[in-house]
Amino acid sequence: MTGPAVGWQPDGWDVRVRLGVLVPHGDVGPESELRAMAPAGVGLHAARVPFGAMRRGGAMDPTIPLAPVRDFAAPPHVDDAAGQLADAPLAALAYAFTSSAYVIGAQGEAKMIARLSARANGLPVVATCAATVEALQTAGVTALCLIDPPWFGAALNDLGRAYYEAAGFDVRFSAPCTLPSGQALIRPGDLHDWAAGHVPDDAEAVVIGGNGLRAVGMIEALEATLGRPVFTANQALLWSALKAAGTHTDDVTGYGRLFALPPR
Repeated sequence: MTGPAVGWQPDGWDVRVRLGVLVPHGDVGPESELRAMAPAGVGLHAARVPFGAMRRGGAMDPTIPLAPVRDFAAPPHVDDAAGQLADAPLAALAYAFTSSAYVIGAQGEAKMIARLSARANGLPVVATCAATVEALQTAGVTALCLIDPPWFGAALNDLGRAYYEAAGFDVRFSAPCTLPSGQALIRPGDLHDWAAGHVPDDAEAVVIGGNGLRAVGMIEALEATLGRPVFTANQALLWSALKAAGTHTDDVTGYGRLFALPPR
């Protein structure tokens, strides 16, 4: 006896590649933005890592201290998370945290990436700031404007400027945006307007740091306003993770010029 025709619903299994994401335990920004940008056929799977500056409900102090930022990148918690996540059938891991690279510098970031990859059984690992540097270089940018979240204090933003200067970029402007300090308080229009009012004419591109900063929804609008490319933390991270996984980046549309750049 033949039963009724069955119409199977999408269940998330039909993907061409799966990416793992290492994210602060109380932060919803990376997963929200990566999922919004990721094309069909890309699965995202996150592991939460304790972050000492974050409390229940994702609350933080108006300005986060440097010590827990540094600790986030150090063993054992992020290493344990990478090892556990790598037991899933993944193609690459993405480290969704900006500020630790500012504090430990590019060499420290590179050592962290190598350490996490070794813990992840050799899976490729990409990290936000290294991904942003690669994106800027691919785009041929030499002079930039750096905008960080309001919860990055002046000292942390200064370290961010130094990070990009050490990578060979001329940082023409660098500051935390003066918007309400809280991951649930940022609105795309407010960030667009603040950035548009502060980017100097001689900056060839805009870099917006902070994986917890709500930013990707206004990338194309800001690019249209300024006539220059805009690189945000989660946008650059996804671009780099897709490349590391050996899949297409130009399937991502609506989130800036980065995804249309030809490979170097």
